[in-house]
Amino acid sequence: MPNSLSMSTPPTASHTLIFQPGDRCVEGVAHGTSIMRAAIEAGLDMVAPCGGTGSCGRCRVRIISGDIECDPSPALTAEEWSQGWRLACKCHVISNVECEIPDSSRLAESRVRDTLASGEGHALMVSKRVEDLLGRRPVVPVVKVFSMQLEPPSAHDNLNDLARFRKGLSDQFGLTNVSVDSIWIRNMPAVLRQEGWLVTATVVNTPYGYKVINLESGARSDEAYAVALDVGTTTIWGQLLDLNRQVVLAEASAYSHQIRYGEDVISRVIYSQGPGRREALQQAVVDTINDVLDQLVENTGVDRGSISHIMAAGNTTMTCLLVGIDPKYLRLQPYVPPADFIPPVRAVNLGDGIHVGRHVHVYTFPTVASYVGGDIVSGVVGAGLTETEKITLYLDIGTNGEAVVGNREWLIAASCSAGPAFEGGGLRHGMRASPGAIEAVRIDPLTFEPAILTVGDRAPLGICGSGIIDAVAELLKAGVIGQNGRFNPDVASPRVRHPEGAAEYVLVEAQYSGTGSDIVVSETDIDNVIRAKAAMFAGVQTLLESVMLSWNDLEQIMIAGGFGHYLRLEQAMALGLFPELPHDRFLFVGNGSLLGAALGSFSIDMLKTAHNVALMMTNVELSDNQRFVDNYMAANFIPHTDMSLFPTMERRLSGSAGREKV
Repeated sequence: MPNSLSMSTPPTASHTLIFQPGDRCVEGVAHGTSIMRAAIEAGLDMVAPCGGTGSCGRCRVRIISGDIECDPSPALTAEEWSQGWRLACKCHVISNVECEIPDSSRLAESRVRDTLASGEGHALMVSKRVEDLLGRRPVVPVVKVFSMQLEPPSAHDNLNDLARFRKGLSDQFGLTNVSVDSIWIRNMPAVLRQEGWLVTATVVNTPYGYKVINLESGARSDEAYAVALDVGTTTIWGQLLDLNRQVVLAEASAYSHQIRYGEDVISRVIYSQGPGRREALQQAVVDTINDVLDQLVENTGVDRGSISHIMAAGNTTMTCLLVGIDPKYLRLQPYVPPADFIPPVRAVNLGDGIHVGRHVHVYTFPTVASYVGGDIVSGVVGAGLTETEKITLYLDIGTNGEAVVGNREWLIAASCSAGPAFEGGGLRHGMRASPGAIEAVRIDPLTFEPAILTVGDRAPLGICGSGIIDAVAELLKAGVIGQNGRFNPDVASPRVRHPEGAAEYVLVEAQYSGTGSDIVVSETDIDNVIRAKAAMFAGVQTLLESVMLSWNDLEQIMIAGGFGHYLRLEQAMALGLFPELPHDRFLFVGNGSLLGAALGSFSIDMLKTAHNVALMMTNVELSDNQRFVDNYMAANFIPHTDMSLFPTMERRLSGSAGREKV
């Protein structure tokens, strides 16, 4: 039986690319990767104003040797095609390849780094790590489905129906101390007899024993599914889990419908204080969950009736709004949450109802404080902080920006309230990391021309979190903006405009975008990013100082969040999100909250661990912390006012760092 949470993956073969001129070698390129993507991710900056859609025809390469898969392009003549010329964005490597990149396809200054071989910018916490996390615990889902054939009553065996049912669970599956919802006791006589005493029971494992939450005639033990949810402030993510095979069948996401009531939790708490508003907020999150559920069911064909439970991890405010609890006092001193553990709630009773069976309950993760909720507890469990002795930083880069420092012996946590910029929110052309989102940016420091990559290699539609980090870092490196985030008035480029006095940089021109309009990075966007990264940096620094540690004392840094997979450490450090630390200390865990929710669905021991984590975690309140305020003000600069933490950027910005020529 497979023991993995990994979804289906493309072929794992990797290849070597050699770029000419210069005999530049890049190893570890995944099978099917485009030459454009491989080149840019390796630091060889190519002209790509259309984002790799093939519409501009400017990323020409000549294949010298090796096999590729390539779509034809009207930008190439028959003669050029016969000579081996191709568009890099349309060429996908299926073997070792050697190719030539002419000067016309390069930005004026390029640099090559073997980042594909080193793993920079890619998920380092691979599926084997997840298997280890689950493998150390018995696979005992919180909710299980049992089918059994009972002996019918007779004159010599006149045990009552409920006792006969309980005896069957005990004799056949070893389940004792079983309680039954009253609704199923009322229906039990008919259900037991409908299929000749062949029945299926859905049983939940509670701290007080087993409880039957659904009873059906017939057998269906081979169908047992659950839904894991990360109920985020900006985005809700979901996974459909096969509990029998312990695999993820599908994953989906949707922007929260609550955004119309406010982009952050504070504004939503304020909005909730009016007639009918709390109910409106609850319905908004329920509607979003239903959107995600619709995608999961449509993509897999799984019957909703086969879903046994929902495991939801969210911050304290989102958890309260989901289950209908008044969040008013979360934002008032002394910032006390209504409960650390909320009992399971029937999904159909939330708002107008989550579209699953009547028996399905929603289980939420325990909370720590008003702004350190179940999502961070879930992430800590999923990432395995409770298993390590290393001093670790777990950082969930999102709207609330939670940070945890510690190891298996101790944990301290804080919410940094970064805002939605890292999830594409609050930006003029921001979007989440979905197909068409700009995820990587390079800007030539001589011509100020950009090269971009988009998620799915689609026509660019907007900018996601990793894209805006890249963009701001590159604008600084190219001298387009200063360390205060303001545009340099001495830069003369058609890419820099000042409509109505507000400066902006044109990242994608209208003819190359998927929207038909320019995609720009404005000075306001840059301000939002600086504030967001300053909040994250200052929050972590304040946590470290509270236990007399520094950034250099961290033995490993786990990066979580929806865009963690796309994050490039060099760019994040250039922006000032982290100090310049060795890259091998960093691990990308992806959506840690969703991972923890999935693991909790597969193993009740993981859920018990989550409760223990919530009890041992100490919250550091930052909202009235003067040390945090001081650290925040110091971090409102790119990369920081303390440049001793950023020696490479200090040399580069002072003009003393030499540039590598390709």
